[in-house]
Amino acid sequence: MKILAFEHKLPGATADQFQQYANDETSKVSEYLQTGIIHELYFRADKDEAVLILDCQSIDKARKILEALPFARENLITFELLPLKAYSGYERQFVNA
Repeated sequence: MKILAFEHKLPGATADQFQQYANDETSKVSEYLQTGIIHELYFRADKDEAVLILDCQSIDKARKILEALPFARENLITFELLPLKAYSGYERQFVNA
């Protein structure tokens, strides 16, 4: 299942706190990328927050994986998760064909 994850910085999180866990965060994200858990990773153009596309068995599994990231574990960020499904809009064109 593809899951879209929007990172949100939590109030009170400081640049010093992010710096303290940055190396651990980078290592964990790299591991998730190499194993295919994180399929794509971006920053938003309008704010300094990440957007991830994950490949997971369920939204609960994705939540547990993301909660294990150092920034999330240290309560610096949280994620909004949206499950995705294959686009079926093309099927409508062929229903009455």
